[in-house]
Amino acid sequence: MIQLTKQDLNSTLWPHPDGLTADRKWWVVDAADKTLGRLSVDIANKLSGKHKPHFCDMRDCGDYVVVVNADKLVVTGNKMLSKVYYRHSGFKGHLKETTLQKLMKTHPERAVEFAVMGMLAKNKLRKIRLKRLKVFNDDNHGYAKIQLVPMYQNSAK
Repeated sequence: MIQLTKQDLNSTLWPHPDGLTADRKWWVVDAADKTLGRLSVDIANKLSGKHKPHFCDMRDCGDYVVVVNADKLVVTGNKMLSKVYYRHSGFKGHLKETTLQKLMKTHPERAVEFAVMGMLAKNKLRKIRLKRLKVFNDDNHGYAKIQLVPMYQNSAK
């Protein structure tokens, strides 16, 4: 708990980095019947710590997020067939492309990871924040011992 005086209000308050990592929460979200983009925005905000009062964009103060039922995500419109993910091996002519429909059949957790990765800031903290994202295809995950806080009211699993 930070106590402020009138003199402190005229200066910028910089919390100590040890205090930023001490109070990290573990959030859980059930991705069944949730829209991919809207869910990814909320996850990216929790990972970067924008929901906290001491948020600082240059310091890592975000929380952990566990996503379950990633294979039951929903997208609007014709995105299942028209959204394409590209990857390149580095050699000439080796550009590979995969539609969202094929990605959801083979690796549905990657669709969530790619969407969240695109919504995080493109800086040195991006990989560190993505390590705190845990995505699973079903309800079984190895974080049952940790006290998980539901991100939404209806995902109390």
